[in-house]
Amino acid sequence: MRKSPLPAWLRALRPAQWLKNGVVPAALFFAWRDASQGLDIHNPEIFIAVGLAVVCFCLVSSAIYLINDIKDVEADRAHPIKALRPIASRELSIQKALIMAGALLVIGGLLSLQLPLLFTWIIVGYAVMQCVYTFGLKRIPYVDVFIIAIGFVFRAVAGAVAISVRISPWLLLCTFLLALFLALCKRRHEKGLFDEKDTRHRQALTGYSRQLLDSQIAITAAATIVCYAIYTLAPETVHRFGTSHLGLTIPFVVFGVFRYLALVYTQDEGGRPEKVMLTDKTLIITVLCYIGTALVILLTAQPPQS
Repeated sequence: MRKSPLPAWLRALRPAQWLKNGVVPAALFFAWRDASQGLDIHNPEIFIAVGLAVVCFCLVSSAIYLINDIKDVEADRAHPIKALRPIASRELSIQKALIMAGALLVIGGLLSLQLPLLFTWIIVGYAVMQCVYTFGLKRIPYVDVFIIAIGFVFRAVAGAVAISVRISPWLLLCTFLLALFLALCKRRHEKGLFDEKDTRHRQALTGYSRQLLDSQIAITAAATIVCYAIYTLAPETVHRFGTSHLGLTIPFVVFGVFRYLALVYTQDEGGRPEKVMLTDKTLIITVLCYIGTALVILLTAQPPQS
Protein backbone atom coordinates (compact mmCIF):
# COMPACT_ATOMS: atom_id res chain seq x y z
CA MET A 1 0.00 0.00 0.00
CA ARG A 2 1.28 3.45 -0.96
CA LYS A 3 2.52 5.52 1.97
CA SER A 4 0.53 8.70 2.64
CA PRO A 5 2.52 11.93 2.15
CA LEU A 6 0.47 13.73 4.82
CA PRO A 7 2.84 13.03 7.76
CA ALA A 8 5.77 14.27 5.67
CA TRP A 9 3.92 17.47 4.77
CA LEU A 10 3.01 18.07 8.40
CA ARG A 11 6.66 17.77 9.39
CA ALA A 12 7.79 19.98 6.51
CA LEU A 13 5.34 22.75 7.43
CA ARG A 14 6.64 22.65 11.03
CA PRO A 15 3.41 23.34 12.93
CA ALA A 16 5.37 23.31 16.22
CA GLN A 17 7.07 26.48 14.99
CA TRP A 18 3.69 28.20 14.86
CA LEU A 19 4.13 28.66 18.59
CA LYS A 20 6.28 31.68 17.66
CA ASN A 21 3.15 33.34 16.28
CA GLY A 22 1.76 33.43 19.81
CA VAL A 23 3.42 36.86 19.89
CA VAL A 24 0.76 38.18 17.50
CA PRO A 25 -2.07 38.34 20.11
CA ALA A 26 0.20 40.06 22.67
CA ALA A 27 -1.14 43.49 21.72
CA LEU A 28 -4.71 42.34 22.42
CA PHE A 29 -3.69 40.86 25.78
CA PHE A 30 -2.12 44.12 26.94
CA ALA A 31 -4.67 46.48 25.35
CA TRP A 32 -8.03 45.04 26.38
CA ARG A 33 -7.93 46.62 29.87
CA ASP A 34 -6.31 49.85 28.71
CA ALA A 35 -9.17 52.37 28.57
CA SER A 36 -7.11 54.77 26.47
CA GLN A 37 -7.15 52.26 23.60
CA GLY A 38 -10.92 52.38 23.19
CA LEU A 39 -11.01 48.64 22.43
CA ASP A 40 -14.45 47.01 22.50
CA ILE A 41 -13.58 43.62 23.93
CA HIS A 42 -17.18 42.43 23.42
CA ASN A 43 -16.86 42.85 19.66
CA PRO A 44 -16.24 39.38 18.16
CA GLU A 45 -14.58 40.98 15.13
CA ILE A 46 -11.60 41.81 17.36
CA PHE A 47 -10.94 38.12 18.03
CA ILE A 48 -11.61 37.20 14.41
CA ALA A 49 -9.04 39.78 13.30
CA VAL A 50 -6.41 38.47 15.74
CA GLY A 51 -7.12 34.87 14.72
CA LEU A 52 -6.84 35.77 11.06
CA ALA A 53 -3.55 37.57 11.71
CA VAL A 54 -2.17 34.46 13.41
CA VAL A 55 -3.31 32.26 10.52
CA CYS A 56 -1.62 34.58 8.00
CA PHE A 57 1.69 34.36 9.85
CA CYS A 58 1.39 30.58 10.18
CA LEU A 59 0.84 30.19 6.44
CA VAL A 60 3.63 32.57 5.46
CA SER A 61 6.11 31.18 7.99
CA SER A 62 5.45 27.61 6.81
CA ALA A 63 6.09 28.75 3.23
CA ILE A 64 9.39 30.27 4.32
CA TYR A 65 10.36 27.02 6.09
CA LEU A 66 9.78 25.12 2.85
CA ILE A 67 11.87 27.62 0.88
CA ASN A 68 14.59 27.41 3.52
CA ASP A 69 14.62 23.59 3.40
CA ILE A 70 14.89 23.68 -0.39
CA LYS A 71 17.75 26.16 -0.26
CA ASP A 72 19.61 24.28 2.49
CA VAL A 73 18.88 20.74 1.38
CA GLU A 74 22.54 19.74 1.07
CA ALA A 75 23.53 21.39 4.35
CA ASP A 76 20.61 19.69 6.11
CA ARG A 77 21.82 16.30 4.90
CA ALA A 78 25.07 16.95 6.80
CA HIS A 79 23.17 17.70 10.02
CA PRO A 80 22.51 14.82 12.48
CA ILE A 81 18.88 15.88 13.02
CA LYS A 82 17.93 18.01 10.02
CA ALA A 83 18.87 15.17 7.67
CA LEU A 84 15.55 13.62 8.68
CA ARG A 85 13.54 16.55 7.33
CA PRO A 86 11.16 15.47 4.52
CA ILE A 87 12.93 17.36 1.73
CA ALA A 88 16.45 16.45 2.86
CA SER A 89 15.44 12.80 3.25
CA ARG A 90 13.72 12.88 -0.17
CA GLU A 91 10.28 12.07 1.22
CA LEU A 92 9.05 15.20 -0.57
CA SER A 93 10.30 16.45 -3.90
CA ILE A 94 11.70 19.93 -4.31
CA GLN A 95 9.17 20.68 -7.07
CA LYS A 96 6.18 19.83 -4.87
CA ALA A 97 7.64 21.83 -1.98
CA LEU A 98 8.04 24.88 -4.24
CA ILE A 99 4.42 24.64 -5.40
CA MET A 100 3.20 24.33 -1.82
CA ALA A 101 5.35 27.28 -0.68
CA GLY A 102 3.94 29.46 -3.48
CA ALA A 103 0.37 28.45 -2.64
CA LEU A 104 0.83 29.22 1.05
CA LEU A 105 2.29 32.65 0.28
CA VAL A 106 -0.59 33.50 -2.05
CA ILE A 107 -3.26 32.30 0.41
CA GLY A 108 -1.60 34.13 3.30
CA GLY A 109 -1.39 37.31 1.23
CA LEU A 110 -5.02 37.14 0.15
CA LEU A 111 -6.22 36.54 3.70
CA SER A 112 -4.16 39.50 4.93
CA LEU A 113 -6.22 41.76 2.65
CA GLN A 114 -9.17 41.20 5.00
CA LEU A 115 -7.25 43.19 7.63
CA PRO A 116 -5.97 46.79 7.55
CA LEU A 117 -3.73 47.46 4.55
CA LEU A 118 -0.78 48.20 6.83
CA PHE A 119 -1.00 44.62 8.11
CA THR A 120 -0.63 43.35 4.54
CA TRP A 121 2.46 45.51 4.06
CA ILE A 122 3.92 44.21 7.32
CA ILE A 123 3.42 40.57 6.38
CA VAL A 124 4.83 41.21 2.89
CA GLY A 125 7.83 42.90 4.50
CA TYR A 126 8.19 39.96 6.87
CA ALA A 127 8.15 37.47 3.99
CA VAL A 128 10.69 39.49 1.98
CA MET A 129 12.98 39.83 5.01
CA GLN A 130 12.83 36.09 5.66
CA CYS A 131 13.61 35.30 2.03
CA VAL A 132 16.61 37.65 2.08
CA TYR A 133 17.65 35.97 5.32
CA THR A 134 17.36 32.53 3.74
CA PHE A 135 19.35 33.42 0.63
CA GLY A 136 22.09 35.52 2.20
CA LEU A 137 21.84 37.16 5.60
CA LYS A 138 21.80 33.86 7.52
CA ARG A 139 25.46 33.42 6.58
CA ILE A 140 26.53 36.60 8.39
CA PRO A 141 27.34 36.16 12.09
CA TYR A 142 25.07 38.14 14.44
CA VAL A 143 23.12 39.60 11.53
CA ASP A 144 21.36 36.24 11.41
CA VAL A 145 20.20 36.32 15.05
CA PHE A 146 19.17 39.97 14.79
CA ILE A 147 16.97 39.17 11.79
CA ILE A 148 15.33 36.39 13.79
CA ALA A 149 14.64 38.81 16.66
CA ILE A 150 13.29 41.48 14.31
CA GLY A 151 10.91 38.87 12.90
CA PHE A 152 9.28 38.60 16.32
CA VAL A 153 8.92 42.39 16.47
CA PHE A 154 7.14 42.21 13.10
CA ARG A 155 4.69 39.72 14.63
CA ALA A 156 4.02 41.92 17.66
CA VAL A 157 3.48 45.05 15.58
CA ALA A 158 1.26 43.18 13.12
CA GLY A 159 -0.94 41.98 15.97
CA ALA A 160 -1.45 45.58 17.09
CA VAL A 161 -2.13 46.80 13.55
CA ALA A 162 -4.70 44.03 12.98
CA ILE A 163 -6.94 45.45 15.74
CA SER A 164 -5.84 49.09 15.42
CA VAL A 165 -4.30 49.53 18.87
CA ARG A 166 -1.01 50.91 20.14
CA ILE A 167 1.69 48.67 21.53
CA SER A 168 4.18 49.87 24.11
CA PRO A 169 7.74 50.41 22.84
CA TRP A 170 8.87 48.66 26.02
CA LEU A 171 6.94 45.53 25.02
CA LEU A 172 8.49 45.66 21.55
CA LEU A 173 11.92 45.95 23.13
CA CYS A 174 11.15 43.03 25.46
CA THR A 175 10.01 40.98 22.46
CA PHE A 176 13.19 41.78 20.56
CA LEU A 177 15.49 41.00 23.49
CA LEU A 178 13.72 37.76 24.42
CA ALA A 179 13.86 36.55 20.80
CA LEU A 180 17.54 37.53 20.59
CA PHE A 181 18.20 35.62 23.81
CA LEU A 182 16.58 32.47 22.40
CA ALA A 183 18.44 32.81 19.09
CA LEU A 184 21.80 33.18 20.83
CA CYS A 185 21.06 30.09 22.93
CA LYS A 186 20.30 28.20 19.74
CA ARG A 187 23.60 29.29 18.16
CA ARG A 188 25.44 28.16 21.29
CA HIS A 189 23.84 24.73 20.98
CA GLU A 190 24.72 24.50 17.29
CA LYS A 191 28.28 25.62 17.95
CA GLY A 192 28.71 22.61 20.20
CA LEU A 193 27.42 20.19 17.57
CA PHE A 194 29.97 20.91 14.87
CA ASP A 195 33.69 21.15 14.47
CA GLU A 196 35.05 24.69 14.21
CA LYS A 197 35.83 24.18 10.51
CA ASP A 198 32.55 22.48 9.59
CA THR A 199 30.51 25.14 7.80
CA ARG A 200 28.25 22.86 5.76
CA HIS A 201 25.32 23.26 8.14
CA ARG A 202 25.52 26.97 8.98
CA GLN A 203 28.31 29.16 7.64
CA ALA A 204 27.66 31.89 10.22
CA LEU A 205 28.79 29.55 13.00
CA THR A 206 32.43 30.17 12.13
CA GLY A 207 31.95 33.76 13.30
CA TYR A 208 30.70 32.75 16.75
CA SER A 209 32.66 31.89 19.87
CA ARG A 210 30.93 29.74 22.47
CA GLN A 211 32.60 31.70 25.27
CA LEU A 212 31.48 35.01 23.79
CA LEU A 213 27.99 33.63 23.25
CA ASP A 214 27.84 32.81 26.97
CA SER A 215 28.45 36.48 27.80
CA GLN A 216 25.95 37.70 25.21
CA ILE A 217 23.29 35.29 26.46
CA ALA A 218 23.76 36.61 29.99
CA ILE A 219 23.51 40.22 28.79
CA THR A 220 20.33 39.69 26.76
CA ALA A 221 18.72 37.65 29.56
CA ALA A 222 19.37 40.44 32.07
CA ALA A 223 18.26 43.14 29.62
CA THR A 224 14.99 41.29 28.94
CA ILE A 225 14.16 41.09 32.63
CA VAL A 226 15.06 44.73 33.28
CA CYS A 227 13.03 46.01 30.31
CA TYR A 228 9.97 44.01 31.35
CA ALA A 229 10.29 45.27 34.92
CA ILE A 230 10.53 48.87 33.70
CA TYR A 231 7.43 48.39 31.56
CA THR A 232 5.29 46.96 34.37
CA LEU A 233 6.39 49.58 36.93
CA ALA A 234 6.45 52.61 34.62
CA PRO A 235 4.05 55.43 35.66
CA GLU A 236 2.45 55.40 32.21
CA THR A 237 1.65 51.67 32.53
CA VAL A 238 0.28 52.12 36.05
CA HIS A 239 -1.94 54.98 34.83
CA ARG A 240 -3.25 53.14 31.77
CA PHE A 241 -4.17 49.95 33.61
CA GLY A 242 -5.11 51.55 36.92
CA THR A 243 -2.83 49.25 38.91
CA SER A 244 0.77 48.99 40.05
CA HIS A 245 0.38 45.26 40.67
CA LEU A 246 1.60 44.17 37.25
CA GLY A 247 5.00 44.11 38.90
CA LEU A 248 3.83 40.91 40.60
CA THR A 249 4.34 39.13 37.26
CA ILE A 250 8.06 39.95 37.23
CA PRO A 251 9.07 36.90 39.33
CA PHE A 252 7.49 34.59 36.75
CA VAL A 253 9.50 36.24 33.97
CA VAL A 254 12.72 35.95 35.99
CA PHE A 255 12.02 32.33 36.88
CA GLY A 256 11.17 31.48 33.26
CA VAL A 257 14.44 32.96 32.00
CA PHE A 258 16.40 31.18 34.73
CA ARG A 259 14.69 27.88 33.95
CA TYR A 260 15.53 28.21 30.26
CA LEU A 261 19.15 29.01 31.11
CA ALA A 262 19.28 25.90 33.28
CA LEU A 263 18.01 23.78 30.38
CA VAL A 264 20.56 25.35 28.02
CA TYR A 265 23.56 24.90 30.30
CA THR A 266 22.76 21.66 32.13
CA GLN A 267 20.80 19.70 29.52
CA ASP A 268 21.99 21.35 26.29
CA GLU A 269 18.38 22.00 25.24
CA GLY A 270 18.89 25.31 23.43
CA GLY A 271 18.66 23.91 19.91
CA ARG A 272 14.87 23.86 19.64
CA PRO A 273 13.16 26.56 21.73
CA GLU A 274 9.69 25.60 20.52
CA LYS A 275 10.20 22.00 21.69
CA VAL A 276 11.34 23.20 25.11
CA MET A 277 8.31 25.46 25.46
CA LEU A 278 5.94 22.63 24.52
CA THR A 279 7.52 19.84 26.58
CA ASP A 280 9.16 21.27 29.68
CA LYS A 281 6.54 21.03 32.43
CA THR A 282 8.23 23.62 34.62
CA LEU A 283 8.21 26.23 31.84
CA ILE A 284 4.63 25.42 30.89
CA ILE A 285 3.48 25.87 34.49
CA THR A 286 5.46 29.11 34.75
CA VAL A 287 3.81 30.53 31.62
CA LEU A 288 0.36 29.52 32.84
CA CYS A 289 1.03 31.09 36.24
CA TYR A 290 2.18 34.28 34.51
CA ILE A 291 -0.94 34.45 32.35
CA GLY A 292 -3.23 33.65 35.27
CA THR A 293 -1.62 36.25 37.53
CA ALA A 294 -1.72 38.91 34.82
CA LEU A 295 -5.39 38.18 34.11
CA VAL A 296 -6.36 38.44 37.78
CA ILE A 297 -4.47 41.74 38.12
CA LEU A 298 -6.01 43.23 34.98
CA LEU A 299 -9.53 42.04 35.81
CA THR A 300 -9.43 43.48 39.32
CA ALA A 301 -7.83 46.78 38.29
CA GLN A 302 -9.83 49.96 37.87
CA PRO A 303 -8.31 51.65 34.79
CA PRO A 304 -9.07 55.35 34.36
CA GLN A 305 -11.81 56.25 31.92
CA SER A 306 -10.59 57.49 28.54
